[in-house]
Amino acid sequence: CSRWEEEKKEDGVKWMQLEHRGPYFVPLYEPLPEDVQFYYDGKPLKLSLATEEIATFYAKMLDHEYTTKEIFQNNFFHDWRKEMTSEEQEIIKDLDKCDFREIHKYFVEKNEARKALPKEEKQKLKEEADKIQEEYGYCILDGHREKIGNFKTEPPGLFRGRGEHPKMGMLKKRIMPEDVIINCSRDSKIPEPPEGHKWKEVRFDNTVTWLASWTENIQNTLKYIMLNPSSKLKGEKDWQKYEVARRLKDVVHEIRAQYRKDWKSKEIKKRQRAVALYFIDKLALRAGNEKEEGETADTVGCCSLRVEHIQLHPQLDGQEHVVEFDFLGKDSIRYYNKVSVEKPVFKNLQLFMKNKDPTEDLFDQLTTSFLNKHLQHLMDGLTAKVFRTYNASITLQEQLKALTNPEDNVAGKLLSYNRANRAVAILCNHQRSIPKTFAKSMQVLQEKIDAKKKQVEEAQEEVKKAEDEFEDTKDAKAEANVEKKKKLLKRLEEQLAKLNIQATDREENKRIALGTSKLNYLDPRISVAWCKKFGIPIERIYNKTQREKFAWAIDMAGEDFEF
Repeated sequence: CSRWEEEKKEDGVKWMQLEHRGPYFVPLYEPLPEDVQFYYDGKPLKLSLATEEIATFYAKMLDHEYTTKEIFQNNFFHDWRKEMTSEEQEIIKDLDKCDFREIHKYFVEKNEARKALPKEEKQKLKEEADKIQEEYGYCILDGHREKIGNFKTEPPGLFRGRGEHPKMGMLKKRIMPEDVIINCSRDSKIPEPPEGHKWKEVRFDNTVTWLASWTENIQNTLKYIMLNPSSKLKGEKDWQKYEVARRLKDVVHEIRAQYRKDWKSKEIKKRQRAVALYFIDKLALRAGNEKEEGETADTVGCCSLRVEHIQLHPQLDGQEHVVEFDFLGKDSIRYYNKVSVEKPVFKNLQLFMKNKDPTEDLFDQLTTSFLNKHLQHLMDGLTAKVFRTYNASITLQEQLKALTNPEDNVAGKLLSYNRANRAVAILCNHQRSIPKTFAKSMQVLQEKIDAKKKQVEEAQEEVKKAEDEFEDTKDAKAEANVEKKKKLLKRLEEQLAKLNIQATDREENKRIALGTSKLNYLDPRISVAWCKKFGIPIERIYNKTQREKFAWAIDMAGEDFEF
């Protein structure tokens, strides 16, 4: 039987045997060379080791936008002063008088030097990294040797956060063995902590899949060392996720009929739930959990929308009942969209917004847990997230059907695939900032296109010349020459078309992140089936890491797979 379908364990039990080496701790701080100095108020100042280490965190980020932000500067200075010796605290009282430029320059040059190393040196470094990966990067799980995802602890540094995070600039402390809980099986060789240290705790809990965990000091959240996405355990979980989304396909019509009916409910709470569900279904919004203020950036999802986040237009751009959304979603990504909704939804929104201040909740009677309880009641395992997975996958499948032209060459079909993937990314609002290298790489591509156009024009001339020659001589050699020149022209024209497709693809893609949906929301079997059906090599869609993660799908899906 395939490794995806081995014997099932009893409920809640994730493994019988788990053995590993524990986390790999990032190397300790190396002091700066004597000639690299920190200056305070224009004079060199020798810092104690702990203070110097934190100074290097800030110095490394000097050319980053973060260090220009006041909140980042204040948080950093506050945390840095806490770690200083009392003598240093007496002297260093003003961040503006601190000069980190020499330290910054040192790290920039060190980086450049590393990039410029000869090939043999780089190879040596790679071999050292591979050795660590071999030793710490694998575990034994139920007799299988499985790859671990993140086996290294995160290095200390300054917290960045996404968007305008109130904690940016705070000191992320070094993780010590004393912070770490180890999880493994009782009869396994229990990992040894580094010399002179001990673990916080060793557990034998086979109802969870993590190998080690610790609490990070900034948000006080738990961090885990988990298995790599290519592992059997993760693969099964991924497959299950898409199977739940496929089950939704069979009941989604009833669910839609139900929420439509609830738009007219006597209970306002039910109406709010029904409108929120409509948004989650139609616009693939995230549910939006309640959050503590001041802990994270001010971001919202569907249930936590405030009155200020939407505007109602009875008429706009020739459409009726338009809702204009404008809010910051997960990771502080702006969601901006104008959508024509059904009349009862529009009427309900007017009702929900009546006599409310801009900062009040739109769905004031709705919580995520109330919504998810209702969804669970409609279908086992159903949550708001399942709607995103379902709508993303179904959209990809429909778009591939609509856009793929069987007559196209591979490049043309791949453009269609990327366009289908783009439709999903737009639905899920997966954006990115335009890559820094975008303009440069577009320019290089444009130069290639111009050069190729010239070659095509020259080849056209050549064909014409060869044809004239054949007209004059009518001999076989001249005829063969015409064929040869035409073949060359055809090849050059195909190359030009391919470059043009590349340019279109890049331009359409500059603000859109395709990877998020590809890795998290799209059933890989849809893509595998598409590749098999149209003879596209799978590596044109998935790179090596992705092929490992989706091995289960590549194994399973034939060209007839339907989501």
